[in-house]
This record gives sequence, structure tokens and C-alpha cells, in this order.
Amino acid sequence: MSHVFHRHLRHTPPQAVSASGMFIRDAQGRAYLDASGGAAVSSLGHGHPDVIAAMHAQIDRLAYAHTSFFTTEVAEQLADELVRTAPEGTSHAYLVSGGSEAVEAALKMARQYFVETGQPQRTHFIARRQSYHGNTLGALAVGGNAWRREPFAPILVPATHVSPCYPYREQREGENAQQYGQRLADELEQAILAQGADRVIAFVAETVGGATAGVLTPVPGYFKAVREVCDRHGVLLILDEVMCGMGRTGTLYACEQEGVAPDLVTVAKGLGGGYQPVGAVLAQRRIVEAMSSGSGFFQHGHTYLGHPVACAAALAVQRVIHRDGLLARVRERGEVFGRLLREALGAHPHVGDIRGRGFFWGVELVAERAGKTPFDPARRLHARVKQAAMAQGLLVYPMGGTVDGRQGDHVLLAPPFIASEADLAQIARLLATALDAALAA
Repeated sequence: MSHVFHRHLRHTPPQAVSASGMFIRDAQGRAYLDASGGAAVSSLGHGHPDVIAAMHAQIDRLAYAHTSFFTTEVAEQLADELVRTAPEGTSHAYLVSGGSEAVEAALKMARQYFVETGQPQRTHFIARRQSYHGNTLGALAVGGNAWRREPFAPILVPATHVSPCYPYREQREGENAQQYGQRLADELEQAILAQGADRVIAFVAETVGGATAGVLTPVPGYFKAVREVCDRHGVLLILDEVMCGMGRTGTLYACEQEGVAPDLVTVAKGLGGGYQPVGAVLAQRRIVEAMSSGSGFFQHGHTYLGHPVACAAALAVQRVIHRDGLLARVRERGEVFGRLLREALGAHPHVGDIRGRGFFWGVELVAERAGKTPFDPARRLHARVKQAAMAQGLLVYPMGGTVDGRQGDHVLLAPPFIASEADLAQIARLLATALDAALAA
């Protein structure tokens, strides 16, 4: 009997024993093509020699030093690199150990900014339905994943949730993309005014929606309209790029493609590529200066902030991405991947939508295409797809509750940036086979 507190207590997953490149192998010797990078984590694939060498060198030099006593050369170098490539106006990086921790820090950073600037009445966050921002209590409170929130709702701080940018289901007939995006921005403004414009801290949004609704790409102009609304009312814009950032959509930050600079942006998963737990909050200069000229410190912290080995891994991952031109590869092969998915699945009677950017794609499944009717949740189609895919030697990241937290199924795909066109074609082919097997079960 396993003494590990596994995610699913009635099932012990296969034991992974080794990994290299695009593949993970289990104790029975089976190889799995990693088409989801775990949860969109593995940007360079598994066992990259440059990253492993950087981690070895750092652990030989210094494995750990608490940030209340010391900074480290590698943390300074990582922060320099992140700020150098960050959205315009970014001046500092706050280094943490993962995505939920990054979002939690960003929420507290935003709140403290208003306390420091004489606006302590600002206490409220606005976010979006069908979003995911992490599993810590603050991140769960702003998140819009109904299934994850439900058991803990009585102990979450209140937050307002507005509509996601979900054109497949929520763009109206006769409404063009610009009109749809503006309608959503108007809805945000009404939510701010309903709370009282001087009481709202921030609007929190994934630049490209992640696992909850399956890669929701924003319509053109949506985030520019959102930025204008936030600026009009003195509300901060926090963009969560834990899953979609660090090159996943073909640019280092997904917001580069939207032409906006957030006040705070969170990154994690692809930052360290899975080699170590690491994340960061990138902050605009005015936020840091408000704290610096006020109390002089950020009233927050964790034991493993800026962990030297994690910083070494993250710095090596980012250097490889830039050195090897992987952002351009993700853009170019991302278009190929989209085409391959449409060729393999576009005509499938139970595929409603295929959407994505770069190496970040979602396939929404439907019982009936014309009416976009979801499958009965009791069928747990997403879980069946995962099981069928693993039987085919394919790792994908399916989820249920796509539509409203209860109904709907999708499959998320996020292969490592090193994937070849042959790898991408195999992913599309195996997924089509797995979907048919799951539907037949």
C-alpha cells in the first residue's frame, strides 16, 4: 500500500522512473509521449543537459540561503534576465516557488500598494468565471473554477466574477470580435462601479485561459479595452501567465501579443520547465517605489523564496530558450500543430472547437456540434480520454466543467518547445485514436 497522499485516493498512478526529451517511462518500461508538459510545465522536455549542469554547479556552490539574511548571485541574475525581457515598465522580480504562491504574492502586493499610497479602503478583487489562479485560499478566491471553489467557499474572501472571453460559446450572433471584447470590458466597468470604483484593488485575469475552460484565447482588442477601464478607475491589472507565459504561446509573455503591460504579472510553470519548483511576480516600478518610499518592505514571505537551485534551473531554461531560438520555433510549429489538430479532429462529430496559440491548444468536446451540447457530466468523458490516451502511450491534460464548472469536457495540449513536426503529427493522431476509444467505452 502506498503511503503517499495521492490526488486520487482510490488509485495509485504508474511510477515514473526516467525521462528524456519528449518521453517519460514508467516502472513497467512503457514510454509516454508527453503532449501536455505535465500541466504545461515542461518547456524544454526532460533531461536537458544544460539545465542539469547548471543545477549541479549551483548545488555544489550553494544549495540554500534564507532571503532574510542573504541574496545570491544566481537570484540576482535571474531577476535581471526576467526584468530585461518583461513588459515595459517592469522593474523588479519577486521570486517564489510556484504558481499559486506567485498569485498569492501578487494579491498581497496589490493590496499593500494601496495601503502604502493612502487608499486602504480598496479591498475588493474582480476576476473572471471559468478561470484558474491557484489552490491557495487567496488564489482560489479570485479563481473562477466552480468545482475547486465549492468545498472551500465559506472560507474564501469575497470576490466578483465577470464573464470570461469565451467566443465559442458567448460571442453573440451578429457581434464581431471587437464588439464582443468591448462588451466584456463594459461588463468589467459596471462591476467596478457596482463595488465602488475607489474600493476595487485589481482585475485579475489569465492572458490566455488555462486548464479550467481549455485555452481561451482573447479576441483582438479585448485586453486593450480592459486596460483602459482599469486605468480610468485606478484599478490595477494583474495578468496570470503561470500557464500561458514564458514562451508557451510563442512570445515570452502572452500579453506581448495583446499590446498591453500589466501592473503585475505572475509566471511559474514554464519558467523553470519542471526542473525545480519556481515562480515569480513581475512588478511595475511605481508599485515597488510606493513600498520603498513608504514602509520599506513587503509584508509577505516564504522560506524558499529565491531558492538558489531553483533560480539556477530557471535561469538555464530561459537562456536555452533564447539561445536556441525556441520562441520562433513555437510560433512556426504552433501554426503547424493547429493545422494538424484540425486535420485529425476538425471533422470529428464530437469536437466542437479547436483553439490555441503556439504550443498551447484546447480541444472542446461536445455531444452534438450544431447546438454545442455538452456531454452528460456523469459520463466523465475527460477522464476516459486521459485513460485512453495513456493506454496509447500519450499524455494529455483533460478537464471537465469546461462550460460552467459542471458541464463540458476539453483536452489541453502543451508539448515541450523541442517537439518536432513528427512529434506533433503523432500527438494529433494518437489523440484522435484515444478520443474514439473513450467514446466507445
